[in-house]
Amino acid sequence: MEQEIHFVKLNPTQNMTILVETAHPAKAHKDIATKIMSYDSVYAEQVGFIEEPISYKADAHLQMAGGEFCGNACMALAAFIMSKQELKHNRVKKILLEVSGTDSLVECEVKRGADEYYCQVTMPIPKEIKQRTINHEGNKLDIVLIDYGEFVHIVRNVKDFNERVKEEAQSLAKSLALTLNVSLIGILLYNQDSHELEPLIYIPHLDSMVWERGCGSGTASLGSYLAWKNKRETTIHVKQPGGTITAIANYQERKLISLKIEGSVGIVAQGKAFITV
Repeated sequence: MEQEIHFVKLNPTQNMTILVETAHPAKAHKDIATKIMSYDSVYAEQVGFIEEPISYKADAHLQMAGGEFCGNACMALAAFIMSKQELKHNRVKKILLEVSGTDSLVECEVKRGADEYYCQVTMPIPKEIKQRTINHEGNKLDIVLIDYGEFVHIVRNVKDFNERVKEEAQSLAKSLALTLNVSLIGILLYNQDSHELEPLIYIPHLDSMVWERGCGSGTASLGSYLAWKNKRETTIHVKQPGGTITAIANYQERKLISLKIEGSVGIVAQGKAFITV
């Protein structure tokens, strides 16, 4: 049976994101997402569903297809809401979102630019950050584990982003999924000399593995790791294949107080998609 899906496609730092406007039961999210993000459909790296919020304080609820939390998708939805409210050029407005993968309301500050929106999003603070040495396929790997409870990010310091390193990252993500009960595993390859990041995002529930061109949540994790490591407030502009995202980590009294990211969002397309379910 063919189903009509109303969607908007957005571009937060080339982390192409589809937001579904029509209401669908949760059990259908995985199938819809898999089909609409495929090459022969609308095509994107991730899919979220816009739903009515439970809290009266929230402007909307964002339910990601894999149940994960996504900073870039938060920025995308905030920009879309502001476009519908016809936010004036250079004006700034704040909204609150309910988002899958976190129990806290997410604050988004949006500024309207000439042809895109500039967003600052308050991100979840990691529950734990720790350095570990793990055995993987006969090799000892030095990693930084950033644990949010619902999802984890792994930071690996690398000198370059060659195929061997990338294949190892993909294998590591699959391996960790067998032992960690989480909605998302991110492997963040980071060159600390050039401040470049290559983020791999694996969502076990969807069996979706993508080398993202820009990762907001990964940028936040990197900022939190550097603040934790250096024991001070940190602002870092992280270069990624799709552009730059900024992380702002407020570190006081030996702990992270707040964590934010900043980036730009463009609205690419809006319309109807037709998929067979």
